[in-house]
Amino acid sequence: MRSEEPVPLHEEFIYCCGAATHVLKCGPWKDLSKDESKNLPRLLFMIIPGNPGLAGYYRTFIQALYCGLNQQYPVWVVSHAGHCKPPSGMEMIEDTDIKELEDVFGLNGQVEHKLNFLKKNVSKDIKLVLIAHSIGCYITLEMMKRASGLQVLRSVLLFPTIERIAQSPQGKLMTPLLCRLRYILYMPVYLLSFLPEGVKASLVRFALRGMKSCDESSVTTSVNLFSVDCIANILYMASQEMMKVVERDSTTIKQNLKKLIFYYGTGDSWCPQHYYDEIKMDFPDGDIRLCEKGLRHAFVLDASKEMASMITDWLQDDLTKL
Repeated sequence: MRSEEPVPLHEEFIYCCGAATHVLKCGPWKDLSKDESKNLPRLLFMIIPGNPGLAGYYRTFIQALYCGLNQQYPVWVVSHAGHCKPPSGMEMIEDTDIKELEDVFGLNGQVEHKLNFLKKNVSKDIKLVLIAHSIGCYITLEMMKRASGLQVLRSVLLFPTIERIAQSPQGKLMTPLLCRLRYILYMPVYLLSFLPEGVKASLVRFALRGMKSCDESSVTTSVNLFSVDCIANILYMASQEMMKVVERDSTTIKQNLKKLIFYYGTGDSWCPQHYYDEIKMDFPDGDIRLCEKGLRHAFVLDASKEMASMITDWLQDDLTKL
């Protein structure tokens, strides 16, 4: 496939654990669940998003990653449960084999949501590279802890919010809003939801006007935030992050250290640099890196291609051993 040809991208809206879920699949593989298929790839790259966990934010990232991997492996991103608004008229694929979770929109439910997605949609014979962003890193460590049978070749944890979120500079600012005042945001979002789509997009562009090269897919994806259901689920999950992500799970990290790559930011207000200093001291043999490029925590807004290029470089040795 020549580089100028469009990258194959398949889009699905499904129910997983009873919750609306958006899946973007990069590459020609649409079904990885059939164990007997001889055409299954050996490896799946799966993106575990941050919060908001809308798959569309990672569209450019997975396309760049797929091309950087010489189009040899599928790259998928699975939204968080309830963080998407299916297009009107689009048929939703019902999931009848997986039971609904009691609190699928909470932090624990999002972990089980990803494990159930893998169980239903990916053959157990396929190895995994889990690429997680922000709170997705906490979810990924929990997945590895709860499902030790997962064939995880490597987990890449980008700007990892895996400890003391409420004590971070941004956490101190947002915790009162998220835990006690988030409901006041529902009415303005409800009123804004009636605006024409073009006006919503203009508002998003205005909000992101400070960025020199904002990814257009981030603009179109952000329009989905003008939905009370999406915002309610996003803020509810965020409130649980503030309360529940306190101590770093050093036991799980130690047990999986050789599989983990950490990438911390230098000016990350959700995960300050002294968190990097401390984990680096606790795990001197770990692959724990500090960003030297000045990338923002929300790298998907303007640095997806740069991040994808770095990750493909980091994983070259692993891929040559397959």
